[in-house]
Amino acid sequence: MIGRPTSIVPDLKGQSPEQIRLIVTLCLAGGLVIVPWILPVPDWAARAVIAVGLTLAGVATIILYQTRIQGRARAMASELLSGFIDKDASPSFVTDEDGLIHACNTSALKRFESSESETLSGTMRSVLANPSAVLFRLQSRAKLEGSAREDIVTRRGHVRLSVHEMANGSFLWRVEDMGDRPAGRTADANPVPMISVGRTGAVLFMNEAARSLIGERVKSTDRLFTSLPVAPDRINTIMTKTGPVEVLVSEQGRGQGRSELYFMKAEVEDSGTHTGVETLPVPLLKIRPEGEVVLVNRMAMRLLGIEQAEGVHLGQLMEGLGRPMNDWLHETAHGLAPHKSEFLRVSRKDKEVFVQVTLTRVIEDGETLLMAVLNDATELKTLEAQFAQSQKMQAIGQLAGGVAHDFNNLLTAISGHCDLLLLRHDQGDQDFGDLIQIHENANRAAALVSQLLAFSRKQTLQPEVLDIRETLSDLTHLLNRLVGEKVSLTLSHDPVMRSIRADKRQLEQVLMNLVVNARDAMPHGGEIRVETEVVSLDATLERDRAVVPPGEWVTIQVHDEGTGIAPDKLQKVFEPFYTTKRTGEGTGLGLSTAYGIIKQTGGFIFVDSVVNQGTRFTLYFPVYRSDGEELDPTPEPVQKAKVTAQHGEGVVLLVEDEAPVRAFASRALRMRGYTVLEAESAEDALHTLEDPNLSVDVFVTDVIMPGMNGPSWVREALKERPGTKVVFVSGYSEGAFGEAEPDIPNSVFLAKPFSLSQLTETVHSQLQ
Repeated sequence: MIGRPTSIVPDLKGQSPEQIRLIVTLCLAGGLVIVPWILPVPDWAARAVIAVGLTLAGVATIILYQTRIQGRARAMASELLSGFIDKDASPSFVTDEDGLIHACNTSALKRFESSESETLSGTMRSVLANPSAVLFRLQSRAKLEGSAREDIVTRRGHVRLSVHEMANGSFLWRVEDMGDRPAGRTADANPVPMISVGRTGAVLFMNEAARSLIGERVKSTDRLFTSLPVAPDRINTIMTKTGPVEVLVSEQGRGQGRSELYFMKAEVEDSGTHTGVETLPVPLLKIRPEGEVVLVNRMAMRLLGIEQAEGVHLGQLMEGLGRPMNDWLHETAHGLAPHKSEFLRVSRKDKEVFVQVTLTRVIEDGETLLMAVLNDATELKTLEAQFAQSQKMQAIGQLAGGVAHDFNNLLTAISGHCDLLLLRHDQGDQDFGDLIQIHENANRAAALVSQLLAFSRKQTLQPEVLDIRETLSDLTHLLNRLVGEKVSLTLSHDPVMRSIRADKRQLEQVLMNLVVNARDAMPHGGEIRVETEVVSLDATLERDRAVVPPGEWVTIQVHDEGTGIAPDKLQKVFEPFYTTKRTGEGTGLGLSTAYGIIKQTGGFIFVDSVVNQGTRFTLYFPVYRSDGEELDPTPEPVQKAKVTAQHGEGVVLLVEDEAPVRAFASRALRMRGYTVLEAESAEDALHTLEDPNLSVDVFVTDVIMPGMNGPSWVREALKERPGTKVVFVSGYSEGAFGEAEPDIPNSVFLAKPFSLSQLTETVHSQLQ
């Protein structure tokens, strides 16, 4: 506020009229009164008067500007109040950057009627112990993010303080009493002792039970606990007014570095009432060293899925310790076991639940008991299982790749030499049956390797555009033979069917696996229903950790009325080598093979099952489109004029590092009349081709070999011999060529193990 005017006598003698007018103007602007008489004043005094006038004029201008800004802010605040916050049930304030209150609503006037402060910090002192720090922290975040909010624990309960930055530089504050705790269950009404602790260890709040236990109000945890840091779910010693007391501490985080600590006295007398234990917000069991459960609270019963557990042994409630349960309990009771948690599986049939169990020894009336604190670890174990499953699938994939290469080389040699022997024995020969057995078992071994490749998604697919109705129609006769006489097979199709793109042979294998499993689940007979339908998903379908994007899908459902699958086993059915059948009835690769084939095709497979009611497998395949239009099923191939070619017309360069395979392939081709040149490595093959007079019609080469691989040496050879036909063979299926298929013209791929006829026919077709 500007004070009363000051009187001075400027020296106007000898000044020009313009100078006199300037002095008078400055003096008036500065709030000075000119005395109407003339006294001699030195020049420096006159200059000082002018400087003072200029300063006061500037100050007056700034004050006037600030007054106008505050007026506009107050006007805007009043307008905002009349249109919005005045009707708000929670106290609301509009302040400037310095915290000066411009306006508040009716709720704020009622809530803080005893406050006469003009600032928000002074008004909030009735709620917060140190409001300046809280308000500064929130306002700083609001400047950066536009708004901020914080939940604060006070003696009167939880308060949510929020702030929004307004366009004119003002701030809108809102004080909300948290209504998530109904009457009678507030912190003060809770019979369990509880304190609220800040990030620095300051005790922000104590409920009535805690004040009664401790006997006084404490301000920090270092004054309360005999040793820090606090050990949650363990026995801690606190200092009360009557002396040290051992309590079991349970901690619950509340965000912003704050937490709530709940206390339960370790020497709880068993007087028939366990009100404190029952309401403790943590699953808790009291156990005798022999394993008998003495007490279980409500949260523990809910977690364990039981209604009562007194008198039950702990081993009946949970399992998976890896050693006898009694040994663990006795060691803990005698102080021999380290104080570490154990992860156990709850013995529940409705769902799979894991708990983290922490045992602590307590003494009651001279008797040693164990307090078991349970934490729900289902999510943690689920993530661990997912990681283990991914590691398992990766290991199986690597195993499949190695087995496919080495084992298929052995099978090629076994079945190939068996074919050579069969050529020299007719059906009347006494060795013919033995040779057939060798041949069939080699084929079974090859099928097992193929299943491993399908599971690890490393097989070579030959996709084509398919109509599901036609595929199932072609397969119906075989499926009816598979299900037998006790089981009936029913097919139902969507009248408007769309095409998919998949490997027909592999899709048939998937359907046969599912139908055979359905048949085995109904030993006394029943009905298997196979239904097809076109489904349009408008939104993403998330299920079983899989995400099906929106769009059109063709679904195939296989229903049975069998024994069903237990919920705890349902998530394991797609694991390799997992089976519920008895030894010798299955390898456990059927569903894992189906899973691998469908995923490699770009589809999804889900399973639903109810024990003693049946199981349903649902397959999703994307609708095949080309240029935005649905394609018709695979068109009939154009009939070409057959070339009547003769075997034995050509020179074959055979490159194979496995001697048994090379010996069989060489003999097979020579028997058909071909001229065969052998090489055990790519380098030997290139050395052979250095002869310009040598004519070679077909290269038959392994893909993976020591040194230079098959595609590399073939590219070198084709530079000098363009147009030569190529047959690549490999024990691998997919990935045999590395990152990409070889861009080599006139080349085909033949997977090991191959038979004598497959090899000779492939070479014959290449020559023609």
